[in-house]
Amino acid sequence: MTTKQRIAAIRAFTRCYTAQLGVLDEGLLRTPYTLTEARVLFELGQQEATDVADLRRDLALDAGYLSRIVARFAADGLLVKEKSATDARRQVLRLTERGRAVHTDLDTRSADQVRDLLATLAEPDQRRLTEAMNTIREVLEPTRSRPPTVVLRAPNPGDYGWVINRNAVRYAEQFGWDHTYETLVAKIVADYAGNHDPARESAWIAEVNGEPVGCVFCVAENAETARLRLLLVEPSARGLGIGSRLVEECLRFAERAGYTQITLWTNDILGAARKIYQAAGFELVAEEPHHSFGKDLIGQTWTRPLPVRTPTLPR
Repeated sequence: MTTKQRIAAIRAFTRCYTAQLGVLDEGLLRTPYTLTEARVLFELGQQEATDVADLRRDLALDAGYLSRIVARFAADGLLVKEKSATDARRQVLRLTERGRAVHTDLDTRSADQVRDLLATLAEPDQRRLTEAMNTIREVLEPTRSRPPTVVLRAPNPGDYGWVINRNAVRYAEQFGWDHTYETLVAKIVADYAGNHDPARESAWIAEVNGEPVGCVFCVAENAETARLRLLLVEPSARGLGIGSRLVEECLRFAERAGYTQITLWTNDILGAARKIYQAAGFELVAEEPHHSFGKDLIGQTWTRPLPVRTPTLPR
């Protein structure tokens, strides 16, 4: 693609997006405020007091333009202007109670508008859209520090295939396990997807910034015992506490479901997972050598008791 074509593509995207959100309408979100005025209100609503110079810098606004917006907001009773408590040469802006109400209304309208836009898209398209927007921000703001957003959720269509694929690939790359491990994972996932009891069994996918990076399953071993299976965290997401969160979620579900204990089977070479299990209160109860997945391994069984939930009796 030539530079001219790239320019045309970016301008076409800008026209499309501004039209979708109506940012060029006379009043943004059917309010009397322009896009720039709404941005000013949004920034003022993020903290109790905002330095005028900082606001002008952050929004890259002309001093005279910002002064006119501030004057209008002050006349409408939306804000007050004061001298800074730390530097009398500087001025700060504070939203009034009315200003806070206007800010909240604009924020709600904006969220509702985006929610309505997403509602017209299928789940895979929603994910593609947000991932593409994150990519745009990362390219244009490479120094921006953005803390990762970690979400645990139920599996969506396509996630079961992801679980099988990532387990097979990760264990082949890290430990040299062969295709028989993928066969085992596929059977576990198929059994769960085709015939699990939602009251007694559950599964979670961990996402970081919209991308799946981990999983865990909780299935019934018998009436009293739950089994934790297929804990996985991608190397790119390690260090965020995702493995511990997945295990904790599994434990909470097993307790709510009425199990009295939970068990799991692993292999001694999986040191990172073993540390998570130990930290969660699991204890090693059995070890046995075996030849599986093309390797000589030592299998381990770990268990942990669960608190017995006492039914609340009506008074």
